[in-house]
Amino acid sequence: KQESALKALGTEGLFLFSSLDTDQDMYISPEEFKPIAEKLTGSTPATSYEDEDLPPDPSEETLTIEARFQPLLPETMTKSKDGFLGVSHLALSGLRNWTTAALPSAVFAARHFRPFLPPQGQVGLGEPWWIIPSELSIFTGYLSNNRFYPPPPKGKEVIIHRLLSMFHPRPFVKTRFAPQGAVACLTAISDFYYTVTFRIHAEFQLSEPPDFPFWFSPGQFTGHIILSKDSTHVRDFRLFVPNHRSLNVDMEWLYGASESSNMEVDIGYIPQMELEATGPSVPSVILDEDGNVIDSRLPSGEPLQFVFEEIKWQQELSWEEAARRLEVTMYPFKKVSYLPFTEAFDRAKAENKLVHSILLWGALDDQSVQCSGRTLRETVLESSPILALLNESFISTWSLVKELEDLQNSQENPSHKKLAGLHLEKYSFPVEMMICLPNGTVVHHINANYFLDITSMKPEDVESNVFSFSSSFEDPSTATYMQFLREGLRRGLPLLQP
Repeated sequence: KQESALKALGTEGLFLFSSLDTDQDMYISPEEFKPIAEKLTGSTPATSYEDEDLPPDPSEETLTIEARFQPLLPETMTKSKDGFLGVSHLALSGLRNWTTAALPSAVFAARHFRPFLPPQGQVGLGEPWWIIPSELSIFTGYLSNNRFYPPPPKGKEVIIHRLLSMFHPRPFVKTRFAPQGAVACLTAISDFYYTVTFRIHAEFQLSEPPDFPFWFSPGQFTGHIILSKDSTHVRDFRLFVPNHRSLNVDMEWLYGASESSNMEVDIGYIPQMELEATGPSVPSVILDEDGNVIDSRLPSGEPLQFVFEEIKWQQELSWEEAARRLEVTMYPFKKVSYLPFTEAFDRAKAENKLVHSILLWGALDDQSVQCSGRTLRETVLESSPILALLNESFISTWSLVKELEDLQNSQENPSHKKLAGLHLEKYSFPVEMMICLPNGTVVHHINANYFLDITSMKPEDVESNVFSFSSSFEDPSTATYMQFLREGLRRGLPLLQP
């Protein structure tokens, strides 16, 4: 069928066909053809969301959510350094044209936020749960890059899809790479209310046919919601992309009409991508004690002002601790503490330990752009033997190349400048893992691409004793990384100050 389709449609025709054939059965169903039909007719019917078909409840509460959006800064992209040489203007058209939020404000029923409530049963303060579970792992691979239109959201995906659609009309609630989905935990509990903190991994498709796909992947969406335990009232809501780091978005775009076509990658910074409620939810219709409708405006024309009771929280958890727990749920390898760059070397000096450092071109914390970085953390850094050795024998840190370049160019602290320089000397694209002395000297390092090449080889083909497989581990990735760490210890421990 593939061969027949290629002959009949040509390469670009098959590319478009495959992007619509979401179930890969080589047939375009009416549902799969719907995005193209809407494009051709110029009609885009309003999306139908669960619960909206229920009979209206006069006492139901609604709230208004506003979108605040500042577009990505082109000068933060690495390809801006050479004037985007070799990057076609057409490839970035979707990015350049995205300058405002698709929907500046929208009204939501409070009950639509029910998916943010904890699952039935005993869920304690700070105990994470999955709102949308990740369906991908190292064994399932990743989803196709060759897609333009998101699949229809289902169940708890619906509210998140509707919220993200305020930014752009084509949000993908589930990312192409693990970890997908959304996690949450309780950060405050009262008799009638919860505060729920959440983290969402989602991305956007900025192109449509006949252009090739352009993926825009913010590092994460995070935020909180304060809602009643029966979800009839929402006191507060905020969702945003963190902007405290120098880079917070990955971008990938195809240059051809097939899954194996050349793909460009880049990173950048978006100053603001945020949704926030204008105030608590209020009744859609106001009734008196006899059930009669009351005018929602005073004789003066001013709207009625609602007075909300003060919430008395019985248990509370800090935002920082909640964010850490959600991050560990998404990335189990972060059960090891990864300290800021300079703090890690200060700690190593104090504890007389070696530093395990990961230097990336993209952002590891925010869904690293490189497949090698993803594979590294998913196959290696989350394994129990690696976690145990890292916790016992190393101080760990990870950094972005741009951050160390800024540190190296800074004149504020000569010792920090030296640490950054020693790291950058050993770095090769895309990810470099290093074992260092507390003074910054790199005693051992390995590039992620070389690491993946080694682990994909047969054991009998590996010549170097430094990276030979160990029979004590079934997974060659774990065995090889364990060897890397042990070799770092062998080289570094004798050089530590007694």
